[in-house]
Order: sequence, then C-alpha cells, then structure tokens
Amino acid sequence: MGKGKSLFLAGLLALALLVLAGCAARSEKGGTTTGATGTTRGGEVNLYTDRHYDTDEQLFQLFTKQTGIKVNVVKGESDEIIERLAREGRDSKADLLLVADAGRLYRAKEKGLLQPVSSQVLESSIPEKLRDRDKQWYGLTVRARVLVYSKERVKPGQLSTYEALTGPQWRGKILVRSSGNIYNQSLLASLIAINGEEAAQKWAQGIVANLARPPRGNDRDQVKAIAAGEGDVAIVNTYYIGKMLNSSDPEEVKAAQKVGVFFPNQQTSGTHINVSGIGLTAAAKNKENAIRLMEFLAGKQAQEQFAQANFEYPANPAVQPAPLLKSWGDFKAQDINLTVLGENNAKAVRIFEAVGWK
Repeated sequence: MGKGKSLFLAGLLALALLVLAGCAARSEKGGTTTGATGTTRGGEVNLYTDRHYDTDEQLFQLFTKQTGIKVNVVKGESDEIIERLAREGRDSKADLLLVADAGRLYRAKEKGLLQPVSSQVLESSIPEKLRDRDKQWYGLTVRARVLVYSKERVKPGQLSTYEALTGPQWRGKILVRSSGNIYNQSLLASLIAINGEEAAQKWAQGIVANLARPPRGNDRDQVKAIAAGEGDVAIVNTYYIGKMLNSSDPEEVKAAQKVGVFFPNQQTSGTHINVSGIGLTAAAKNKENAIRLMEFLAGKQAQEQFAQANFEYPANPAVQPAPLLKSWGDFKAQDINLTVLGENNAKAVRIFEAVGWK
C-alpha cells in the first residue's frame, strides 16, 4: 500500500469516528436518535404515576415484551408523587412522571423536576397544543370537561356555553366539585386565557350563585346527584361517564344512563380539554429506555388501547376514539396550548377564593 493511500484510509477512519461521536452527543442532549429507533434490548425504566388503571399495566407489560425493558411502577396520589420527586432530587430513581392534568405537569416543570425531550416520534404523534412548549411533557390521553344534564328535566337545546350556565334560568340547578380540584382550576385557567381575568372571575361568581348545593364529591358524585334530583346540570370529565356506564356497580350505571353529554361552546371557543401526560425526570438514570417508553405510549398500538379500554380520547390523531365516545359526536376543542393551564393556575386559585367557590 502506498503512503498516499494509507493517509487517505486513515482520514476516512478519523471522519467515521467523528460522526459516531456526534451521534452520541445528540442522543445525550435530546434523545433524537433513541427510543423506538433504538436496537438495544433489556434494562429497566422507573416510572412514577398517579394513574391506577389496568390499561396502563397491560401497556407496560406489552412494552417489556417488545423491548425486554422492565417497567418498575410506583403509584401514588398526584401531588404526593410530585412532592416525592422533589424531595428525592438528583437521587430519585424515577425516570418518568406520568400524571393527570396539564396543571400538575406544569408544577413539576416549574419545580425543575423534568427535562426536555426532542423526539421526532413524539412530535409527529402528539399535536403541538397537547405538549409543553419547552418539550418537558407530552400529552398521552385527552379528557373533555363537558356538561352533563338530566334527560328528564333538561333539553339539549337549553344548553350552549360554560358562560350561559351563569344565567338566571339555572339558579339552584348547577352541580360541580370543589375549587380545590385541579380539573376545575384548569377549566378556569383556560377561561382566563380565552376571555381574560375579569370575565373569568365574573363567570366563577355566576356559577357560585347558581349552585344547587355547596361543591363536594368527585365527578361521579355530581352525576349521581343529578340522578337523585339534587341538580340539573353538572360539569364533568367525559371519561367518568364512560367508566360509569361500564361499571360493575349497577347504581353507577343507572345514574349515568339518566344523563346526557353536551359539548359546550361549539359555536364559540370550544370545549375545554385536558390530558394525562408524561415527562422525563431531571434525575433520569435510564434516559434512553425512558424515551423509548414515552414513544411507545404515544404510538398507535398504545393509543388504541388507551382509547378502547379507558374511555379517554387518544392524543394521537391517527387513532380513533372508542365507539361510545364516537356516539357522543365530534366536537370542537379549545384552541390553546395546554401549557397555559399551568401558567394561569395561580390566578384561577385566587379567583376561586375571591368569589367563595369552596
């Protein structure tokens, strides 16, 4: 081999090493070359979640079967696991945080508990408004916060918007859970973003004036109260209706059968939606495995299972909702990035306190 040819081959080898080093560096920064496109098998990933559904367990098992990566799950109440993550700091074993409500995901982000993930798979699967602007969390399932009404006492034509619930015709007829619940805080946060703070406070004040009883119980309890004749209209997340209609408790089925589902604000700003979402923790030790699980859960197979078994709307638009949800019809959702739900949370809490929404 001549001297010139030797130098040429040495140059090619050096270039190849530089390219490999560059790929490794990009993977460490954002996971763009990891996840579903990775080829390694085995290892583990640790996940903290407030979700307690069989559907999720089945999906984790399927992920393990496909990748060889074991999913270790720690369950807890939403705020409890976020506080635990904060307390553990860099020593936390958690690689992923999966919780309901964009407001909670925002809290975790603000506490510095998450880190950004750049993934073509995630960004092509999850619409922009269902993910954090800084890529620190991605929505996986969607719930719509709708109006449910007594089929016996209310005609759908009497309903229109969240704002119209403050009218005098609904005096003593509205049911809703407490202001301490983050679903209500996020709903009000969305109204602040769309209508402004002053209008949002006026709305909250109007709802308080029209309540059938002091706020109490969860969303299922509001449906049961309608069935019992305590009120006529309640503000409820859609998946609770699906759960109740398919419940093993005959009383829940009976109550849910007495209410209709109405998507408000279809001629104006759209119905309020929220997500269960997932983020990579700042302390993640198994980063590549964690991003692979995130991408798996955003994929078509997992999204179909979320949609069919848990009565949540898929975040991935390539997947159809369950037949029950489709029977309620298509709806227009609020056109806002869900990051604002967290940004406006403190304002929403202040408004609830000011108007006496307990």
